[in-house]
Amino acid sequence: MPRPTLQTEAFILQRDHPKEAFQPAAAFSAEHGTLRILQRVPRKATPQHTPIDLFDRTGLILEGGNAGTWFVKEVRLAERFAGIGQNYRRLQHASGLTSLIARNSVHEESRESVFHLLQTALSAFSTTDRPDIVGFKSLFCFARDEGYPLREHWFPTLLRNDRAAVADLLNLPTSEQTSQPEDVARLHRKLEDYLRGHTDILVD
Repeated sequence: MPRPTLQTEAFILQRDHPKEAFQPAAAFSAEHGTLRILQRVPRKATPQHTPIDLFDRTGLILEGGNAGTWFVKEVRLAERFAGIGQNYRRLQHASGLTSLIARNSVHEESRESVFHLLQTALSAFSTTDRPDIVGFKSLFCFARDEGYPLREHWFPTLLRNDRAAVADLLNLPTSEQTSQPEDVARLHRKLEDYLRGHTDILVD
């Protein structure tokens, strides 16, 4: 009996240590959410083999396996955000976002928004000098797109100066931001604490 096949466009959220002849990874698709995939690693590199890499936007043809895992039959690289790996802080914050999405089951009606969030965030991470701000905005947008009333519930709990800082972080271009890294980190922690206590989002 032939295995089911799936064709989709997806971002690579995580890439685990290779197991035997396979590279395990997690990918996110607007149509299907998070997919657990395995790509066969050839003994020798060939021009036909396109290895999946963290953050890649890819066109995938997958073949169904066991327990919800899909085997990669074909990969087409659509975009590689090479600038992320050139700076540790970019890599740290971008990995934080993609790991967060991989940990959480995204509601079907939110998947397209999260897919667009990944495109916007990874593009920004690859060039920005303030990945902390991109990370804060991305976390806020992810929770908002999952339906949580952050502006109505979390935002009013902040002190006036923090509310002004959050408004700037969310609304101003990164090039116009004046918040210091320590203030962004503190507000990021406040948002994470709220998500832990008031939502089903798995922050850690």
